Amino acid sequence: MPAYGRADSEWDLLVGAGREFLVERAKLRKTTSYTELNVTLSRRTGCRTFDFERADERAAMGYLLGLIVERDQELSPSKPPLMISALVNYLSANDAGPGFYQLAKQLRLLPLSASRDEKDEFWIDQMRRVYARHGAGPAAS
Repeated sequence: MPAYGRADSEWDLLVGAGREFLVERAKLRKTTSYTELNVTLSRRTGCRTFDFERADERAAMGYLLGLIVERDQELSPSKPPLMISALVNYLSANDAGPGFYQLAKQLRLLPLSASRDEKDEFWIDQMRRVYARHGAGPAAS
């Protein structure tokens, strides 16, 4: 049964286009928002946008970001694993969404009882590592 009402072939398109877009952002040392990612994916793939007014559609975007992290790890393995989704922030916010930290916990990259400071440090480290991997060099201190 297709996840979130989308065919497997659609998920494959979205994962490929999403990873490609995030790699482009990393090379520019830029983050993106869920909204920008959503619009870019629709434009590049022809797939319908995610409707962030609906909880199931927000969950579907989180599912997609998890698939992108998985694909990125398959194509560019790293130890410890790298979460390219660290580059996706809430619009007008300087932080990853709660799904980012939940996935990090599931991957055992972040303790289940992580404090706000631990989460922030983890997120910043992930962004620095993503930028470095994609040729953007070390992050400025």
